[in-house]
Amino acid sequence: MDMGSSKRVLLVFSDVSAANLLNKSLLSPAGHLVTITSDHKEAEKAVSAIRPNLLILSDGLKGIDSIELANRLIIEQPTLPIILFSKKDTEINPRDVLHLGLVDWLNPPIDVETMREAIERGLQRSDDWENWFEKESKFQTGQLLETVDELETLIRVGRTITGKLELDNILTSVVEAAVELTNADEGSILLKDFDSGELYMRAARNFQEDFVQTFRIKAEDTIAGEVIKTGKPVFINKPKSPEKIKTSYLVHSLIYVPLIMDGKTFGGLGVDNQAIGKTFKQRDIKLLSALADYAVVAIENTRLFSETEQEKNKFSRILNQIEDGVLVYDDQNNIVLLNNVVKKALHLGDSIQAGKKIEEVFTKPDWLNAIQGEGIDQNGIEVIGENERIYQINLSDLEGIGKVASLFDITDLKDLYNLKTDFVNTVSHDLRSPLTSIIGYLDLIQRVGNLSDEQKKYIENVNFSVHSITSLINELLNLGRLEVIKDNQMEEVALIPTIQYSVEGFRNQAEKRSQTLSYRIDKKLPNLFGNPIQLRQMMDNLIGNAIKYTPKNGKVDISAKKVANQVVIQVSDTGAGIPEEELSKIFEKFYRLKNMDGSIQGTGLGLAITKTIVGNHRGKIDVKSKIGKGSVFTVTLPILNGSEKNKN
Repeated sequence: MDMGSSKRVLLVFSDVSAANLLNKSLLSPAGHLVTITSDHKEAEKAVSAIRPNLLILSDGLKGIDSIELANRLIIEQPTLPIILFSKKDTEINPRDVLHLGLVDWLNPPIDVETMREAIERGLQRSDDWENWFEKESKFQTGQLLETVDELETLIRVGRTITGKLELDNILTSVVEAAVELTNADEGSILLKDFDSGELYMRAARNFQEDFVQTFRIKAEDTIAGEVIKTGKPVFINKPKSPEKIKTSYLVHSLIYVPLIMDGKTFGGLGVDNQAIGKTFKQRDIKLLSALADYAVVAIENTRLFSETEQEKNKFSRILNQIEDGVLVYDDQNNIVLLNNVVKKALHLGDSIQAGKKIEEVFTKPDWLNAIQGEGIDQNGIEVIGENERIYQINLSDLEGIGKVASLFDITDLKDLYNLKTDFVNTVSHDLRSPLTSIIGYLDLIQRVGNLSDEQKKYIENVNFSVHSITSLINELLNLGRLEVIKDNQMEEVALIPTIQYSVEGFRNQAEKRSQTLSYRIDKKLPNLFGNPIQLRQMMDNLIGNAIKYTPKNGKVDISAKKVANQVVIQVSDTGAGIPEEELSKIFEKFYRLKNMDGSIQGTGLGLAITKTIVGNHRGKIDVKSKIGKGSVFTVTLPILNGSEKNKN
């Protein structure tokens, strides 16, 4: 050892004069930096402060055993070389000495040469430790830098995947990263065509382009095929003797890792070396596996994006084929989507894109208020578009998104409404007036003088026909008013007297036919919010029909009760019944039962009117019937609360 190289030496001696002698004779001449102390606390501070290359320690220290002090110091500096001085009669456990890993254990008297050799061994051990630390530090730094490079590459590939949707570019990036991280000669991604059972090269690095494009080989004939079959990586390292793989070229080292999606292996990511002596490390398998996961994510993302785009395009085509307008906006009034009907209604053109505020697009106050629902208590608001069409706008909440405004072009319906209104007015005036005159003249003819039996018969037939026409006109007018005018005069209606008055109004008619007419009404039957005239007409039609189609000595029964939040009214009879195939038709206008013998007169409008009335009150009507036993008509009407009342 070169004693001229300067080292830091700590002397902890009970006899300071002996320490000074050692320093002057051996240490200072060699250029070493020496610190001397006889106090164990100062010794602990010195080890922490100067980090000595060597500790020479004597026994006999005040207040502490030398072995105990040595144990404390190596906790602070585990690699500290120690030389221990002790008298022969000092009791020291050899186990303690071995535990400390002492350089030397010397007993006085000690000659200079022995001391010199012990110091050299101690300082050599210090140098050995420093050299080891330096090498280990360089190795660990190199490993860390390599890991950093690998992570940076993986991050770059990850950003490529998240920032791009072009599958070819992404997979090429994955292969390039695989070659870069493993320092490979070549890299590729092979995918299996499950229809043909062949592998094809989806992306490659350092392969000839024509080879990549034409590459097709049976999966079972390749190492990659084995990887796909087993779902496990393949690792080959033959730096001296290359192995011929089934792709017809020689490699010295090769790695293939599987590409797995939903538990199914569909391909492999591989790298190889053809150069002599080039090999791969075990950690390269982990790197490639991470890159393979990236490739799988890219393939899946591309597939999902493609499917999403297809569904989006399909949805867009469907949306734009709908005859009604659709506008969706979020809670911040940003337009999510709108179809061509909305664009045409306001001449918006194709420039209107999602993301704009509705107030930027819909500048007309009536449209904006209708779409936002501001100051509006109900749907069905009518607005006029730039194309002079009339639209009805209905608003609905769209959970998690915002609101959807539906636009219905009601221009033709409004025209039809006006046409029907005109028709109703025309019929009311132009048809009923002449019929009234005919009835008057018929009455006068009968008063002019004596008529023959034949003349009386003719007049009776004409009178019957006129009254039939009048009845038909009245029914038509009634139905027209219900369908067109939509009588909105709603009020609170007491159902109990309404039903009672209707029943009693048919009492005489039932008695003339020797029929039993009865009713059962729940005393706690609640009032309804509705049109009293319409509800009375509904009961009259149902009871009148039941009496009309029930033979003599039959029975007609009416019941009414509250069920949950509804009122259920039933009218049953013991008539001939309705054939099952006709039950779905009896509410149609002008439909009359096929089994009628002609003796029962009617317009075929009564049940159609009844159904319209029930619909106006948000109810429903059903019928059950058995041939030869009779029929049961059931009307269910909701009990409306205050907010619902306002919507009528």
